[in-house]
Amino acid sequence: MALKYPGPKRPINHPIPKKEPPKKLINKSNMGQTLENDVSITNDYYLETKRAVVYKKPTPIQIVHVNYPARNKAKITEAYYKIPSTTDFNGIYKGFYIDFDCKETQSKTSIPLSNIHPHQIEHLRRITAAGGIGFLIVYFAYYNEHYYLPFEVLYKYYMASLEEGRKSIPYQVFKDEAYRIPFSYNPRVDYLSVIDEHILPTFKIKGHE
Repeated sequence: MALKYPGPKRPINHPIPKKEPPKKLINKSNMGQTLENDVSITNDYYLETKRAVVYKKPTPIQIVHVNYPARNKAKITEAYYKIPSTTDFNGIYKGFYIDFDCKETQSKTSIPLSNIHPHQIEHLRRITAAGGIGFLIVYFAYYNEHYYLPFEVLYKYYMASLEEGRKSIPYQVFKDEAYRIPFSYNPRVDYLSVIDEHILPTFKIKGHE
């Protein structure tokens, strides 16, 4: 004979709790890489796929002291980084010279104009005046968003800083006047897709074919 043992009584009309499926974790840390490193990885991908040739410019260093332990050996023992004279990256894409710098901010409202040096503005102005493509890649870490900021927009707000004392470029300007750069595994920061869609068509209109 089967014996039945009484189990714990459940209150009337008390629903049986359901197990919730485990939440999917989304990694928004840009794979732990800095913006500059992500762009360098992107450029390596462009080079390997023969899409463009873009390199990072070497950072200028001022050597202060060199030790010579032997006649055929020299060891730099003291050196300092100089402020770069121009921008971080340059290269060729579809016959166009491109030149740009990378900036990032932790702010959710703006990027300070103090992050952009006057000599970089002047350099990009000369590039665009000569028919090249100059721009900034700006990363808003708070939103995990990358933006392509055309030089024309950058220059407008830079001049406003000189004439009106403006201190920053608001985040909303990036939403309205810049272009969102798609971020993926490869290419990571696909800024060339923005150039294809939004920049090169304007060059053709201007007669820069």
